[in-house]
Amino acid sequence: MSFSHLRNDFPTLCQDNPPAYLDNACVTLKPQQVIDSISDYYSKYPGCGGRSVHRYGTQVSRLVQQSRNTVAKFINANNPNEMVFTRNATHSINQIAKGLSWERGDIILTGDREHNSNLVPWMQLKEEFGIDHRVVKSNPDNSFNMQNFEDACSEAGDKLKLVSMSHVGNLDGVKIPIKEIASITHDHNALISVDGAQSTPHMKVDVQDLDIDFLSFSIHKMCGPSGMGGLWGRSELLENLRTIQAGGQTVTTTTYDSLEWAKPPGKFEGGLGNFAGLIASGSAIEYLSKLDMDAVHEHEVNLNRIMTKGINHLDGIEIIGPENPEMRGGICSILMNKLPAHDIAILLDDAAGVMVRSGQHCVHSWFNERGHKDGSLRASAYLYNTEEDAKLFVDTFCEAVEAFS
Repeated sequence: MSFSHLRNDFPTLCQDNPPAYLDNACVTLKPQQVIDSISDYYSKYPGCGGRSVHRYGTQVSRLVQQSRNTVAKFINANNPNEMVFTRNATHSINQIAKGLSWERGDIILTGDREHNSNLVPWMQLKEEFGIDHRVVKSNPDNSFNMQNFEDACSEAGDKLKLVSMSHVGNLDGVKIPIKEIASITHDHNALISVDGAQSTPHMKVDVQDLDIDFLSFSIHKMCGPSGMGGLWGRSELLENLRTIQAGGQTVTTTTYDSLEWAKPPGKFEGGLGNFAGLIASGSAIEYLSKLDMDAVHEHEVNLNRIMTKGINHLDGIEIIGPENPEMRGGICSILMNKLPAHDIAILLDDAAGVMVRSGQHCVHSWFNERGHKDGSLRASAYLYNTEEDAKLFVDTFCEAVEAFS
């Protein structure tokens, strides 16, 4: 399925000589309707906070609730009040980590390819509360090793408190079997938290079908505004989760020595909100809701096929993850041994307007474990990218490698 007609919705891609923007695992471009939502907030309401009873405040409150409903429906939440707006997936995961109750010796399992957002909060708990954080090793090609996971769960026994895994790795695009992992986790009476930062924008994610307990994601990776993310949790879990952002809106009343907490999601959304971002988030998810997300995923895989086939003959490079691009979604992350990733990235942009990511992609642990201090070059596709973008990346990358060789 071609999505090339959607490029007209993105102002960045309508300019003369638009870039081949392949840094979508970091942040995506914004369609006009998202930009218009932000402009409308400041020009029509004008910059008003919600909750006030005058017409501006009432309109903002209505639009924020509409956004919450839209996002909740997109991930198939049972109730819109299970959908908490945050700043990003990092904020969401920290809310889980610092909001749950812990006992010394509780065990947390993560994978070995986790973004720092799904690693550092658990390491903090280890330092502060004596939590036992354990890492489940992947297969040599970075695919998920179910036997290692089952063994880790069995070894943890009744001390297993939480499993927290990235649904899709931002390092390599590898998707793990979350539904099966969730089933095993619940068999051990533990909770499962899913980092959906790289899955929710690129494929259908149904929290009911996956049978998970928490989902974190970044709306800025979903055509939405910067500084916006989401946390979904089961109602009964959110009810008992402590907020890490106490203050205005998080309570229903206070005295000098007592308080009554507000119900979720208000309990977690303290202070004056980013109302422009909240409203524009709804516009972004509304945009994605009109698309077949399975078709979006297949489109990205097709672009990865072009990139993989075009560069895998080169000497001195290695694509991270399984050889089959179908197992890496829209991400093509390349180790280049002696070639400087940052210099190659700059050259691609300067020579042909090909924009990619270089470095360790906040997965320092994986690179440091293997001695790859310079990280990798990562091209990541999205719905508005074309086969021409992928081919331009291939041609320019091959020329760059030859120039540095």
